[in-house]
Amino acid sequence: MLRAERQVSSKEANSHDERATDRAKQDLALVEAALYVAGRPLDVNELCSVLKTRSKKRAQKTVKVLMQEYAQRNLALEILELKDERYVLQLKADYTPLVRKLVNRPLLSTGPLKTLSYIAYRQPVSQKRVIDVRGHHAYGHIKMLKEMNLVAGERSGRSIVLKTTEYFADYFGLSQETSTMKKELKQIFGEAESQMQEENVKG
Repeated sequence: MLRAERQVSSKEANSHDERATDRAKQDLALVEAALYVAGRPLDVNELCSVLKTRSKKRAQKTVKVLMQEYAQRNLALEILELKDERYVLQLKADYTPLVRKLVNRPLLSTGPLKTLSYIAYRQPVSQKRVIDVRGHHAYGHIKMLKEMNLVAGERSGRSIVLKTTEYFADYFGLSQETSTMKKELKQIFGEAESQMQEENVKG
């Protein structure tokens, strides 16, 4: 009788373990799908919503396991943890210049992109300086970049100082720390462009 009870208990335990394993696999798949479809950083609350749970601990554990799996694969994609408990699935910076030409719909046309690049490299930089270097058409570029939340302006005396936003760093998979970001931009766009002369950036 006791032996039979032990066998039943063992089967129940195995069944429970299998269900827990299946749920963990499903959680990983859901988080991966959410990060892929979103195309932007997701916070813990959004991941909880996807997993249909109130447990932030469960969501954090799942995404960290997924991060480790991606790191072990050592392929082109990675999952990064950003500040404020946000996570993003993105292409590694090393691969960006190799596949950029395959992007069908660039985020920005050439003119605004040059203005954004100049601001990113030189930030914090006065709006007047940007206009002097890029020309008066840059007013429109700056307005567009602000509307897209890629650039922010802060008044300093009678000047407006421009710098990139957290969204800019998240979108392009860059560090939030300015000096590190500039190094990453040099790696992506190449030393020649990062050291561009002001007289060559107009147009």
